[in-house]
Amino acid sequence: MQVSAWLASSLVRHYPATPAHTRNRMTMAVARNERFHFQVALRQDECDVASIALAAAAPKGWKLRIRRVGYVPMAHLNTPVMPSDEDVEGRAFVPGLVPDPLFDETVIQMGRQETHAFWVTVVPAASVQPGKHAIKLQVDSEGGRVKTLILTANVAAMKIPRRKKFPVTNWFYIDTLMDHYQVGLADKRFWEILKPYLRNLAEHGQDTVYTSVFSVQLDGERTPSQLLKVRRTSKDCYQFDWSDVRKFVTLAKKAGVKNFEWSHLFSQWGVHFALKVYEGQGETSTLLWPRQTKATSKIYREFLTQFLPAFHDFLTAEKLLRCSFFHVSDEPGASDRQNYQAARDLLKELAPWMKVMDAMSHIELAAHTDMPVCSISEALGFLDAGIDSWCYFCCGPRESFLNRLMDTPLAKIRMSGWLFYRWPFKGFLHWGYNYWNRHQRNEMIDPFHVADAGNWPDWPYGDTFLVYPGADGPIDSMRWEVFSASLQDYALLQGAGQKRSGKLLAACHSFQDFPKTEEWITQARRKLLFG
Repeated sequence: MQVSAWLASSLVRHYPATPAHTRNRMTMAVARNERFHFQVALRQDECDVASIALAAAAPKGWKLRIRRVGYVPMAHLNTPVMPSDEDVEGRAFVPGLVPDPLFDETVIQMGRQETHAFWVTVVPAASVQPGKHAIKLQVDSEGGRVKTLILTANVAAMKIPRRKKFPVTNWFYIDTLMDHYQVGLADKRFWEILKPYLRNLAEHGQDTVYTSVFSVQLDGERTPSQLLKVRRTSKDCYQFDWSDVRKFVTLAKKAGVKNFEWSHLFSQWGVHFALKVYEGQGETSTLLWPRQTKATSKIYREFLTQFLPAFHDFLTAEKLLRCSFFHVSDEPGASDRQNYQAARDLLKELAPWMKVMDAMSHIELAAHTDMPVCSISEALGFLDAGIDSWCYFCCGPRESFLNRLMDTPLAKIRMSGWLFYRWPFKGFLHWGYNYWNRHQRNEMIDPFHVADAGNWPDWPYGDTFLVYPGADGPIDSMRWEVFSASLQDYALLQGAGQKRSGKLLAACHSFQDFPKTEEWITQARRKLLFG
């Protein structure tokens, strides 16, 4: 049986029809405590079915994880017209199957004329010394040894420090977990399934978690998922039970999460309405006031008058005030300026201690918030105007801009941390860690078959989630692993004291114009690690 096996970096996608390559040895420059990745790719052209296994032997104390790279369907390129080949991947293979989910499997069943890959994640031993260390990879079939491959980790003396003063959040939806796993907040199973997702966030460099003190009210109607228990004791009088909020916070901290991003307090896209707050936790879907109650209405003002002091007391008691982020309303437009200001003024009056941040890309709105979160298409304009801000990307911008879609080259995704560091942004936000809903509907999709929430081309493939639902926790995507690696690069740059305007980053001119090749990343990292 003729099977080709070769080593590849984590910045290459292998499609079912990718031709065979030859690379028996490969060297990677890594930090002493770096979580790094590479791939073992395979192709066979003779047998109808071949079973190929991968085993690895690493130095004592090193942690290795082997996963099979799975394929998911992608019916279209996200943006068919691209300015150059370096801005889109899969041009020759899409429509078709694209590699993305990573399954904890060490054996691949291969058909005739198919290419597959294993994803190998490595963490060096805590006691590792600088120098070259070999990892031996053995590829076997039913007929015996296919090939032995050698990955050499050239370990630098440098360690990756903890990233400082750059919070990262990808919005985490507990309602989606509830819907997929068919559990409620009162179920022990919910709290058990929550734990591996929180660990996954922290393990990938995300230090901030969206916390549903109130039910998530983003992108249309959602399943009630209100951590805060609310009881109306008499007309316009409310009682709050923080026990589940406290339980969530405790689990998140234990998983390694450092910061908490709290629910938006007014409706999305216009700041027209009050938050939908449920009696209890939404078990009966009974709201405390009608759905279209105005944002600054008397009844909602009275609720906030009681809630906000209780919220402050909870945050103070849990020592969370300094590690909390608050929102008014998501993505107000230029025409929503008056509504946004009225809601912000109400919070200033009732909770002068609360600083807020919101996604907004209209620079004229920036004066009405404490910290704008702006699209990377406008972010440098905010900085040029002397406005501190976080940055984000979502459905767009596309084409030559940075993003992390299913047809964004992985080398471009790996540049995320470099570009976030290049300018003095205060944090990064994305809306989709685990959005497994159909667009604008309270209906689940199968993320292994639908990666656009059923809304292409407005919502591109790969924008809505970073992880897939597994039986007992998240299944990582290639995009998530590469983005996580980019956050390690940010921490390396920070720890090395690199100047943002220094020579190493001089080629990063904007979120459109920046290096987009594996070769540049490899050379820049080598300079960073070894000088």
